[in-house]
Amino acid sequence: MRNLNSPLMKGAYVAAVTTFCTFLGCWAVLAHQESAQKPAHAAVSDAQFAKKAAQGGMAEVKLGKLAQEKGTSDSVKKFGQHMVQDHTKAGDELKRAAAEENITLPGEISAKDKATYDSLSKLSGAAFDRAYARDMVKDHQEDIADFNKEASGGKNPAIKDFATQTLPTLQDHLKEAKEMRQNVSASSSIDEGELPKPLGPQVDSRNSSPRQM
Repeated sequence: MRNLNSPLMKGAYVAAVTTFCTFLGCWAVLAHQESAQKPAHAAVSDAQFAKKAAQGGMAEVKLGKLAQEKGTSDSVKKFGQHMVQDHTKAGDELKRAAAEENITLPGEISAKDKATYDSLSKLSGAAFDRAYARDMVKDHQEDIADFNKEASGGKNPAIKDFATQTLPTLQDHLKEAKEMRQNVSASSSIDEGELPKPLGPQVDSRNSSPRQM
């Protein structure tokens, strides 16, 4: 105790206590920041999904209207009608979920989808049908992958539930899109006059009778 009362020992004791408290405070701050960063990162991911889904849904509605206007195949027109109905409904549900979580959704389609729309607008007839069907298969394959990821790993309950509830509809759309692609491919082959080739050499009946001796 007498050594602790000396000025040198008091200084060393105060310095040690100060260093320890400083270290303890820094550790507490870092631990708090680390725990806070995880929910923030998850929230950003959920918000990004919601914004991408909103743009994709608007694009499907716009392209669906174009399919009803320019499509020549019944399967293309019917599929376009389904897109308008289903994605308008899904878009309204997403808007409600986003409003609950204070997520601002975009009001326009993405530049990529706009380029697709502009490209399809320049086509007509069977060429439009084939391009639209091909694009719908590709789009829904990508959408299903995104919605699966959110449904299984999303952190925001409202956005995750939206993805889970919408996923079966997208899977049905993909099945219909593949059937549509098959239908327009078959019909375009017939329209272009791709008839079956003869199975064997044709015999001219005029030359089939035996020679007269």
